[in-house]
Amino acid sequence: GEGGGGVKRIVKRVEIIITGSVQGVLFRPGTKAEALRLGLVGWVKNELDGSVRIVAEGPEENLQKLVDWCRKGTKWAKIEDVKVEWKNATGEFSSFEIK
Repeated sequence: GEGGGGVKRIVKRVEIIITGSVQGVLFRPGTKAEALRLGLVGWVKNELDGSVRIVAEGPEENLQKLVDWCRKGTKWAKIEDVKVEWKNATGEFSSFEIK
């Protein structure tokens, strides 16, 4: 058994690609605000193909909350698909940036 009764927070990395009407609808600022609220680090950027790509690291349960948020997006976004890839955290980020 674990002593101290603390919950072990598993730090992971998630890479998310969101497609649909997701550029020019405040999706990146919305993502950043949500990531900061959840204590995540990483970045979000618009891709040339019209998708938005997010790389984030932090507690696994909070990354899952970010994924859930991405399925709704901002109120102007029309989400078609959310691709999610789970990886091991690299620890390379110190903040959450809009690229």
